[in-house]
Amino acid sequence: MTDANIRIPAEARDRLAEVAESEGLSLRAYLARLADNVLTPAERAQRAEAARAALHEWNGYAPDSDQQRALDAELDRRMGRSTA
Repeated sequence: MTDANIRIPAEARDRLAEVAESEGLSLRAYLARLADNVLTPAERAQRAEAARAALHEWNGYAPDSDQQRALDAELDRRMGRSTA
């Protein structure tokens, strides 16, 4: 495996190193594990579509775009209230 240099602020590097150490990993191993586990936008969209299809198959859940916007707004409202 070849190495790559990534330039980030020292504060970010130090924070990541602290998290890695708390998990018993080197910074290199922690970043490699993170890269293996984080989803790309395309992968997230694919999983979301699969989840929607599974819900629709299981119970007929299939909100239209207006219902989806209303659900998103309600979730945003609740999240805002919980963090206030």
